[in-house]
Amino acid sequence: MKLSSSVIISFYKNLKFLELVLAGFERQSAKNFEIIIADDGSPEEVVKEVERIISRTSFPILHIWHPDKGFRKNKILNKAIMSARAGYIIFIDGDCIPHSKFVEGHVSSAKRNAALAGRRVNLSGKLSTSLTPEKVSAGWLEKNFGKLVIDGIFGKSFDVEKGFYTENERIRKFFNRKKRGILGCNFSLHKEDLLRVNGFDERYEVASVGEDSDIQYRLELIGADIVSINHIAIQYHLNHKVQPRLQKNLDLFEQVKKEAVAFTPYGIERRAEIKRSP
Repeated sequence: MKLSSSVIISFYKNLKFLELVLAGFERQSAKNFEIIIADDGSPEEVVKEVERIISRTSFPILHIWHPDKGFRKNKILNKAIMSARAGYIIFIDGDCIPHSKFVEGHVSSAKRNAALAGRRVNLSGKLSTSLTPEKVSAGWLEKNFGKLVIDGIFGKSFDVEKGFYTENERIRKFFNRKKRGILGCNFSLHKEDLLRVNGFDERYEVASVGEDSDIQYRLELIGADIVSINHIAIQYHLNHKVQPRLQKNLDLFEQVKKEAVAFTPYGIERRAEIKRSP
C-alpha cells in the first residue's frame, strides 16, 4: 500500500503522553501513513520503553534518536524528514492527541507550494491527567465535546472551540476569515517544498520560533501559501509546564528576517548523508 503521508512526532521522555498520542493514531480514518518518532535524546531506559510501545502498534513506526545535548529539536526533525518515505509530511508534537480525522484532514487538503496550518484544543491539567490510552481509543475526546466546552467555561481548558469538527466549507470559511500562521505542532506540506528551504534551521536552542515562525517566514519567501485547515485537522494538547521563550531565539529570528534568505545554510543539506535504516 502506497503511503499517503509520513507523520513526524517530536518527542522527549514523556512516555505517558506518547501512549496517548499513539492511541489517537490507532483510530485514524486514513490508514496509509507511517509514523516517525523524532526523539531529541531521551535516556536509554525511555528508548527501550519506546521500542516496546512501538511493537504493539498497528502502523509502521520508525524511531529516530540522537544523544541528549540540550534542545536540538530542529536537528532531529531534519533527520526525520530525510527518513520519511512519503512525499507528504505532517508534523505533530508528542503532547498532542490527534482527532480521528487528523491525517485525513491534512492529506485531503494538501496543496503544492503551500503549508497547511491546523490548530489545537488546550486541555486543562484535570482533563489531561484523566485521560488513558483506552479512553482515547474509545474516542472520548470527540464524543464529549460538551464536557470540553464546560471545562473551557468553568475550568482551565481553553481554545475549546478549535475542537469543533466540520467539513462544511461555508462554515469553515466563516471561522477562517482571519489569516492563520503555522504552529509547529500541527502543520503539513509536501516534502519537496520543505527541501526548497532546506528544512528547519538547527541554530534555535529552545522551543518556539524555530519550528514554526522561522519555517513559515522562509516558506513565504519562496511564494508558498499558508492555508488554514482549522476545524478539520484537530488535535488536543495535553497540559504541562510551558517553557519560556529565550531572547536569543527572538534575536536569531530577527537576523533571519534581515537576511531574507529562504534556503537556510543550517538545515537539511548538512544532513544529506542521513539515510533511512533498512
